[in-house]
Amino acid sequence: MSKLKTIKDLFKYILKGKKWWLAPLFVILLLLGALIVFTEGSALAPFIYTLF
Repeated sequence: MSKLKTIKDLFKYILKGKKWWLAPLFVILLLLGALIVFTEGSALAPFIYTLF
């Protein structure tokens, strides 16, 4: 539950503090995290991990 709270707090910070330059960074990090999670069991995993 604390992971969701952290994401929620970060999103509130972006909106309240008018830190719009953080939004693309936040989206890219979420997409990269989703890519790693969804490909960890597939044959593409070795190729994804070599990118990092």
